[in-house]
Amino acid sequence: MAAGKKTTATEKPGKSRQETRREEIIKAAAPVFFEHGFAGTSIDDIIAKVGGSKRTIYSEFGSKEGLFAAIVTDNARHALAALAPEAMAGRNLDATLLEFARELNRVQMSPTVLALYRLVVAEGVRFPELAKLFYDSGPGLASARLSQVLKEFLERGDIALDDPDGAADEFVGMIRDNRHLKTVLGLMSRPSAEDTEQRAQTAVRIFLDGVRPRR
Repeated sequence: MAAGKKTTATEKPGKSRQETRREEIIKAAAPVFFEHGFAGTSIDDIIAKVGGSKRTIYSEFGSKEGLFAAIVTDNARHALAALAPEAMAGRNLDATLLEFARELNRVQMSPTVLALYRLVVAEGVRFPELAKLFYDSGPGLASARLSQVLKEFLERGDIALDDPDGAADEFVGMIRDNRHLKTVLGLMSRPSAEDTEQRAQTAVRIFLDGVRPRR
């Protein structure tokens, strides 16, 4: 019987060496941006941290901006996994929104994404393209995918909405509430898992049912 392909200590089963290396670069490059800021970070700084060559960085990401976008998109991908068609199979809208709220909370309250927010707020005015890149690759992407999901449930007759795009923005805004802003500003520590779960359930209930008692 032929021996199966062995993976290295860093290479993950089911992933190519290139995919594993890409993940390693993204993970290692993020703290460099957070420490030096976007403007203060050079490709040489990133190489000093992750190893390799400029050719590797440019061939994989195209530019420093491309690498930053990959960091944002990689984190957004985890939140959007809850809205993937295979993840939604057999779920009603309540369960779909709740799982999305949980994942979005987890991702946006992670140390990496909190640091991304702080970096973009600090440098977004000087680099408006950076702010747009962050929004389009992160929060905007989440709203766009949720809007697609709402339209699917609208077509089934499960909900009644005049503006799915606006509703998606409202729901994402409910998840990115004042707790998130306080945490970004350092006014409070990251919320507990119990608090996060309660907030996710409350957001789904208010979004779907409102706050007025039913008569």
